[in-house]
This record gives sequence, C-alpha cells and structure tokens, in this order.
Amino acid sequence: MSRTLLLFLLLLRGPAAAAGRPPPAATPRLKLAFPELRARHGLRLFALERSCCYEALLLDEERGRLFAGAQNHLLSLALDDISQRDRKIYWPAPVEWREECNWAGKDITAECMNFVKILHPYNRTHLYACGTGAFHPVCAFVEAGQHAEEPVFKLDPRRAEDGKGKSPYDPRHAAASVLVGEELYSGVATDLMGRDFTIFRSLGRRPSIRTEQHDSRWLNEPKFVAVFWVPESEDPDDDKIYFFFRETAVERQQGLGKTSFARIGQICRNDVGGQRSLVNKWTTFLKARLVCAVPGPDGADTHFDELRDVFLLQTRDKRNPLVYAVFSTSSSVFQGSAVCVYTMADIRRAFLGPFAHKEGPNYQWVSYQGRVPYPRPGMCPSKTFGTFGSTKDFPDEVIQFARHHPLMYNPVLPHGQRPLFLQAAVPYTFTRIAVDRVTAADGHYDVLFIGTDVGSVLKVVSVPKESWHRMEPLLLEELQVFQDASPITSLQLSSKRQQLYAGSAAALAQLPLHRCGAYGKACAECCLARDPYCAWDGTACTRYVPNTKRRFRRQDVRNGDPNVLCSEDPRRGSVPQKQLYGVEGSTAFLECVPKSLQARVLWTYQRTPEDPQREVQVDERVVRTERGVLLRSVQRTDAGHYLCHATEHGFTQPLLRLSLEVIGTRQAAGMVPAGDPQLAAGPPGHKVWYRDFLQLVERPPLGAADRVCQRLWSRGRPPPRPRAYAGPPGRGQGEEPRKARRRRTHEGPRAERGPRSASPW
Repeated sequence: MSRTLLLFLLLLRGPAAAAGRPPPAATPRLKLAFPELRARHGLRLFALERSCCYEALLLDEERGRLFAGAQNHLLSLALDDISQRDRKIYWPAPVEWREECNWAGKDITAECMNFVKILHPYNRTHLYACGTGAFHPVCAFVEAGQHAEEPVFKLDPRRAEDGKGKSPYDPRHAAASVLVGEELYSGVATDLMGRDFTIFRSLGRRPSIRTEQHDSRWLNEPKFVAVFWVPESEDPDDDKIYFFFRETAVERQQGLGKTSFARIGQICRNDVGGQRSLVNKWTTFLKARLVCAVPGPDGADTHFDELRDVFLLQTRDKRNPLVYAVFSTSSSVFQGSAVCVYTMADIRRAFLGPFAHKEGPNYQWVSYQGRVPYPRPGMCPSKTFGTFGSTKDFPDEVIQFARHHPLMYNPVLPHGQRPLFLQAAVPYTFTRIAVDRVTAADGHYDVLFIGTDVGSVLKVVSVPKESWHRMEPLLLEELQVFQDASPITSLQLSSKRQQLYAGSAAALAQLPLHRCGAYGKACAECCLARDPYCAWDGTACTRYVPNTKRRFRRQDVRNGDPNVLCSEDPRRGSVPQKQLYGVEGSTAFLECVPKSLQARVLWTYQRTPEDPQREVQVDERVVRTERGVLLRSVQRTDAGHYLCHATEHGFTQPLLRLSLEVIGTRQAAGMVPAGDPQLAAGPPGHKVWYRDFLQLVERPPLGAADRVCQRLWSRGRPPPRPRAYAGPPGRGQGEEPRKARRRRTHEGPRAERGPRSASPW
C-alpha cells in the first residue's frame, strides 16, 4: 500500500485507528442556518457600499468599540451592536499611486486600492494602521479618543509614513504583526514582487532590524500567520517575540517536491544585532517545526502542515499561555482540518534541544553533536543567563553559529500527542479560531469558535474524558454566519459582552456566544447540550452565571447526565401526544425530529396502552427517514400507539406519542351501510365525521367539462373527443386559425354541429 493511501485511510479512521474502530462522526448537536440566526438569535451584520475585505479587527473593551480595516476605509463600530453608531474614515490611495499601480499591470478597480492590513492600539488615544496603498504601503496614526463617550475618530494624512516592512504590497498577501511598547514586530514581504520575506522591527527609538536576506535556511517562502509577545521571566530582558508561519521546508526529503511545514520562530525583544557580523540582523532568531498529526501504526502519521491561524489563550500565569492553532492539509488526495494545542513548556523545550545540522547538499539533516558555543544561541542578553549586556557583546563564534543553525532538530508536539479536534471529508476548511475560557459549575472549560471557508462558525467545547489530561471535543453548534458562504478571514471574541465578531470579504457579523433557549424546553435537553454557557434554572435553559444563589440551577458539562440533574423536573415523564389518521392501502408518515442532530431516534409500537412496547422493524413496507417513519400501504394491523424516543449520551427520553387510527377503504369512501358494526367505525346509523372529507379527497368536485361528460354518458352518448394540441392557439398545426374556427362554428352545416335539442347546454 502506498504511503499516500495509508495516510488517507488513517485520516478517515482518525484517532481511534490504533484501536481498530472509526471515531464517532463529528456532527453538530445544533445546526442553525443564516435566516434563523438573523431572525431569532441576534445575528447582526455591517457592510459598506463599494468596499470589502474586513480582515483587520481590533477589539477595544475600554472604549467599547470594534475597530476594523477594510478597502479604503477605517471603521469604528459599537461593540454592543455593530449596526448602530458607526464612524468611518475614508482612506484611499492617492491618485498618482493608483495610476502607477495600473501602469505596472495591476487591476485598478480590484488591486490598486488601499487595503488596511494592520491595526494596533498605539497609546491611550491613538491607533496605528497600515495599508497596501495601491502597491505603495502606507501607515498612519488614528485618533480614537480615550473614553467610549468621546466621538473622536480621525486620521491625520500629514503624519502618514512609509509602510514598507509593515504592510504587504499585494492585497492577496497576508501580514502578521504585534506592537510592543512603541516597537512594531512584523512578518511581511518587503518588496513589490513578494519575494523578500522578512521578520522586521520598526518604529521605536532603536534602529530597524531584520532577518538575513535571501537565505532559505532562515525563511523559505514563508506565509506569516500570527505574532505574539510572551514574557519569559520576571526580567523584561528575557522577553521573546514568537512568530507563527508556514514555509517550504528545507529539510524535506529528496524527490517529494515542495513540502509545506508549520513553524514557530523566536527572537529576543532586546536583540540589536551583531557587532561585526549580522549587523542590524537578528542574532537570536531560531525556528522549530510545529507538528499537528494523527498518530498511526508503524510510525505513519497523518500530518496537518498548512498553518491557518493561532490564538493565544491567556492563563493566570502570563508566562505560560496556551497556544491554539488551526491547520489544514496540503495533500491533493484528501482534505481535512485540525486544531492542536501547545504549551509554552513544550515550545521552550524544543528551543533548548539540539540544533538541526546539514554539512552538504547531499547529506541528511541530523542532530548537531558538536560543541555549542556560549552563550547558547537563542538566549537573550540579560542578568538571568550571564553578564552580556547586549547582543553586540556576543562572541563571533556565537554569531556565526546562529547564522548557520537557525533550525531546531526536535519539533514541537501538541498537548496529548494528537489533535484536540479534527474534521475530515467535510465540505469546508478551518480558517480562523478564537477561544473563550468559561467558568462552569464543575470547572473551567475552553470553548472554541472555529471559522470556516464557507462562512460558518463551529462551536466546540473541550471536555475531560477520563481525566483532565485527556480531553474530548464536543461539537455543539454549526452556525451559518454569512449567507453568501464567503470565507471567514478574522475572528474576535468579547468575554465581557458575550459576543463574537467575524469578518469576511463581504461583511462584518456579530453573534452572541450562546443560544441556550435553542437547545429545548426540557431539563434533559439543556443538560444533554453540555454547553458551559447554559444551565437549567427550573423552568428554562438559560445563561449560567457563577456565584448566583438559585435553588434549581442544574449544570454538569463533564458528564451531562439528566438522570441525576433532572430528577426533580416536574415535567419529566410527560410526553406530547398527537392523533393521526391513515386510510387502508395508502401511506402514513410518522414524523419525529429531535432538536439534537447527535441523538439517535428509536421507534416503539404497542397495540393498546396496556400491551408491552416493541421496536418498530424496518422492511420493504416500513421505511425510516431522517424525519420519521413512512408506512407504505397501511394495514389494519398498523393501528395503535407509536412512541418516538431519542437516545443521546447514554440517556433515552420519549419525545412524542402518536396514536394511529386506520380507516377502511369502503368506510373512507362512504359506502359502508349504516348499522354494520364490523365495517363502520361507530354506532349503527352514526355517520363518521371524516367520511365527507375523505369522500372529497377520493372524489374531488367536478369542473364544467366533467359535468358535460357526465351528462352525455347518462344519455348514452360518448363525450366529444379532444382535439390534438401542438402549440399556442392559432399558431400550431393542431389548431385552426381563429377566423376559420369562428366561421365553422357559427356558419357551418347544422348536420356537422348536431341538432340544437341534443345539446347538453
């Protein structure tokens, strides 16, 4: 079996492949379409005319604003409702830049615009924004005020500055950056052709610094995804900047062509370059591979190497956040997406491990076994690790070693050695992720909001299985946020306001983080949802708020057992009932659709309420569908009571009781003589109420033409034969011209028309 086919089979089988059983289908418990979200669940949209591409989002809780960058515009929207109280700044590229862009062969209506790519808070009153500027990158400071009530939002075009090394030239290229203090760290292409990719530091008082130029060992056609600042210790000199990107792997095997690897790179914040070598270049740059793979037998893993997005979830310890990363596959054989979680301890361990080494073009990449100079390359000059006050004080051998060995040999493996959540063979790909840590009654849970390339958002909660070291993902919701199915290009989350904000090429969307009432109106339905945002309060499924003293509050995300939580529910055991009638020989449909798509429906039948229940068996006459059971050619023995059950998470609950009454064909046609107790469904002489209705169904009212034919047959004459029709009146071959038809009708021989007294009229 080929390796590609083996990886494909492993991906389809998933994490349970080693155990010989396929994983359960990742079906959302609740799936809501765009119209329902818009009408019932608070979905709000915002879009500008003649604009697009809402990629840069900045959430500002203090000002209560959502700042957004789009084509030729900067936006300031209210966090409570993005469709209200909007403020706009029109920021187009100058006419001469657009003309120059057009002369270079670019589309003046699609590419020669100013697409805002970078948006950061600069200080308490200003933002820093950068755009493509019609292939002439430009940056500017935006005054946004200090408080929410200040209606200030303006840009000073006189303070615009060169955006090279900060924003990409091409609007199709992505850029990643972070503003720390007054310094901007960005990963971007710094040339018009998009070939010179660099990690660049600008602004601030220190001189600009970048990666080694045109050296594939440092960066090889990278696509930057995200940048974060993470403190290393209590000493600010140990702080590091981490870059997440994907690139063409230099350590790929020969003959496999271009292979994309996910990377994490680090630099020291206080790096100022070397003294004699690597002048104004990073001396502390290192990178390692990010692995997100499904372990398989015989060491054959299914890798997700296309890094799409990264979210840094802050914990109580600012030095150890959790890293959530979204991946997709680069294979042309199969398609899939995954979410992997990494700890800073594992990331730091990889950078403290051996360096990757290759002595010649035909040698394999191996672990470097020689002497590593002191101080170790990648260490920051600080009091923690020595007496070096600056990177300019590093010995030459340290600088040279760092230049030739930027790659680490050991990769960074995910927590649990496997993806937290993956989807294969689905019609979408993960694009963005935002994570919210939610406090529930039985602990803290991480809720993942995953954007896709078809305009939908997946809501996933990570629940411990046997212990907190082994997590189980639960797909709670699939929400169609954008009607046009445009890919989600940005996600921002407000825990304070319980809102999610998404951007696409077409519009901006706002959606609440929870829809507790949509899970159902019973305690068991709320409990089985296992949504940490929701709890049963005794009467409804509502938002769970910690530290509230409510007697009937019920929530158990980890187990979700209604037998324990809902034993006091007064409505437990009550089942809605419905009466259904079926005509013998016709069809009858027993409809029952549970709210949860993860529930398995079970049908039972009993002739009378006193008889034992038995499961409805499927055969040629009894067909099971997604919405119920279809009885084909109903028989008298089908009459009785049908009970629809929903089984989910080991709990079975009745949903609906249907009573089916079967009506005989003679009885339905109204032909049963009164007083026949064996055929009539009622006392002798009593006319069944539905007989007239069924008589109309089987014998619909006669039209004018039907009445004519009925009269002719009653007089022993056949009805007139219909003429052939082969086109519109007066134009087809089967229809006479209007004048000829009128003349034949009114002036023809009476013998042809027949005697007047014989006319049915």
